[in-house]
Amino acid sequence: MNALEHQLGYPLGDTLPALGHTIEVAPGVKWLRMGLPFALDHINLWLLRDRHHGREGWAIVDCGITDDRTRAAWEQVFANELEGLPVLRVIVTHMHPDHIGLAHWLTERWSCDLWISATDWHAATLASRSSAGMGGEAAAAHFARHGVTDEQALKKLRQRTNYYSSMVPAVPARYHRLMDGQRLAIGAHEWVCHAGHGHAPEHIALHCADIGGGPEAPAGVLIAGDMVLPRISTNVMVIDLEPESDPLALYLASIERMRAMPAHTLVLPSHGRPFTGLHTRIDQLQQHHDERLAEVMHACAAAPRTAAELLPVLFKRALDLHQTTFALGEAIAHLHLLWFQGRLERRRGEDGMLRFAAS
Repeated sequence: MNALEHQLGYPLGDTLPALGHTIEVAPGVKWLRMGLPFALDHINLWLLRDRHHGREGWAIVDCGITDDRTRAAWEQVFANELEGLPVLRVIVTHMHPDHIGLAHWLTERWSCDLWISATDWHAATLASRSSAGMGGEAAAAHFARHGVTDEQALKKLRQRTNYYSSMVPAVPARYHRLMDGQRLAIGAHEWVCHAGHGHAPEHIALHCADIGGGPEAPAGVLIAGDMVLPRISTNVMVIDLEPESDPLALYLASIERMRAMPAHTLVLPSHGRPFTGLHTRIDQLQQHHDERLAEVMHACAAAPRTAAELLPVLFKRALDLHQTTFALGEAIAHLHLLWFQGRLERRRGEDGMLRFAAS
């Protein structure tokens, strides 16, 4: 663990569920993990004991990407972990491929419906039908404006036209809409929807206040999705579809609203291990971004900078192309927050690149 992780509590220690199996983390709440083909090599998924329209069964929260390995792992879960009961609904926190990828297969497999925010359903549907998504001509032009000059990298970006659809080939054609503040009866418990912004268009986290409690046990459960992660910071980026956005301000406001939940809530993140210390982690994430913003200000006070020129300032490790696209989007997000606050000015050079300088 790093120093910040030591400030959090890990009720399950280093225990992890084996592929295709689950661990019960709270009454009626099971934890499972699926593999991912990235440096971030796993996603946590959840089974909630459910009762829906008079039927007993399970709700799935998040799905994994579409590939044969994930389907096979789900089939193991169905055979070993459902106690002979069906899946009654599929709940998706947001539209990123590791969360919604297999939603179409799961809803067809169990003849059940998808539950998701309207914004993310529309975004996922559009992206799955598009030839772009984290690639293509528009993405390459976006990154070129922000200082990417490597022609090989830009060529690879132009050629990467099926990034999203390769992991999300289809999205269920109908859905139940989840909204901020909505109360969702899942089995014997009530879960409250908390909308978050900045990481995804309308990310839905789920909080149940009446599971757990007591002087030692966690007070309630939060299925946090990607909004609050214990080891890494949530990816917050400016993309070509919304090039003038300010997602970091939206993200920081979203996690600050989560401070209204009890500090000793059991947090179930999409990556990493279940933990307690929600308020501490919010403090850490806010401090992390304050430090990155200070580094950006210092660099831009010395000379006008493109986002690409800030990558060595913000990221101290070597990055492959996949990581670079996320890192550059994050660099732009930090620049935009300072630009919208009036602390930086943005200028377009004769070369067409956007540079930011201290006001």
